Amino acid sequence: MILETAGTVLEKHQLCDHCLGRLFARLGRGTNEERGRAIRLVLRMERQYQGLSPLQEDGTCEVCGGIFGKLPDIVDLCRKKVQNIEFSTFWVGSRFPSKILERERSLWEEYGIDAGESIKTEFNREVGKLLSEKLGKEPSKDADLILIVNPFRMTVELQIRPIYVYGRYRKLVRGIPQTPLRGYRESVASIICRPFSRETGGKCVFKGAGREDADVRMLGDGRPFILEIKNPRRRGIDLEFAVDEINSSGKVEVLDVRFVDKGNAGEVLAGSHRKEYLATVFVEGGISPEEVKKVARRLEGAEIRQRTPHRVKHSRADKIRIKKVYLAEARWVDGTHFELRLITDGGLYIKELVSGDGGRTSPSVSDILGRPAVCKSLDVLNILDD
Repeated sequence: MILETAGTVLEKHQLCDHCLGRLFARLGRGTNEERGRAIRLVLRMERQYQGLSPLQEDGTCEVCGGIFGKLPDIVDLCRKKVQNIEFSTFWVGSRFPSKILERERSLWEEYGIDAGESIKTEFNREVGKLLSEKLGKEPSKDADLILIVNPFRMTVELQIRPIYVYGRYRKLVRGIPQTPLRGYRESVASIICRPFSRETGGKCVFKGAGREDADVRMLGDGRPFILEIKNPRRRGIDLEFAVDEINSSGKVEVLDVRFVDKGNAGEVLAGSHRKEYLATVFVEGGISPEEVKKVARRLEGAEIRQRTPHRVKHSRADKIRIKKVYLAEARWVDGTHFELRLITDGGLYIKELVSGDGGRTSPSVSDILGRPAVCKSLDVLNILDD
């Protein structure tokens, strides 16, 4: 059956050993080229024994156009493309013209081929095997580097797997935004990303689990963050060196820095967290120690209806959010100031919880006291897991 089908195909079509063997790829062992060569040899012998004229064998393959004969050049092109990139594992993919894939499909349909293998599958595998020998590296579907080869245009496109880094940052000073912002020379993101961008040669994207205002410090155990380093040319990052450089800034400190995978990174950013704050509050007209206690009693356990604050509604959906205050402790400081320590749901705007934001947040410190109150300074003390 195999020889009969192969002979019928070769009477009408010119195929190379790769494309001939691939028609029967799921039968027997060995490479498609070996399979095709063996089938062709037996056919030659049978035709000679039967006194039949030999099959035409000196033309260009009708399916692949002779591309398998260019494998050494293609592998050399791949090797040169990756020579300045640091990686441990790789994978090969390819882009073939639609007319090539259509020729193969039509041939299968014409002769009822049901044990074949696609040209792309064989090409990817053969390039991968040869490239592995050249580079001394192993192919892997979960690879650091993917090479997409267009064998007819002789081009190679690289897809480099990003590096993900987890950590927690403490912002020790006021006056620095979390991410780059017009009017500020630097940010938490720029300070943290600088050594990673330099050491990897890639683009570092900072993603925080929430954010604080530029004038708010982030203290305690710090805020979780993820770095996604895109298209890294080098993967061997000295995390300890990067941490030392960041911490020497005196403005930002990072803790618990480690490599993670993409799934872990998503979990960090999707998590819900309660926040612990310390606010210094100024009250117009003054405040007594008894009123300070009253504020704490009224806020603890309260549900806060908060419409998107005026100051951020240009970048946030204008809607009402309901958040809870779990703990409220207050300490009188002087005739016009007191400190307010809070544990709240994430996403509650504390400055507006103090001021009331013209009635958009209720209840508020201003509501409770019946006169204007303003948050003069604010620190995030801790990010707490729910």
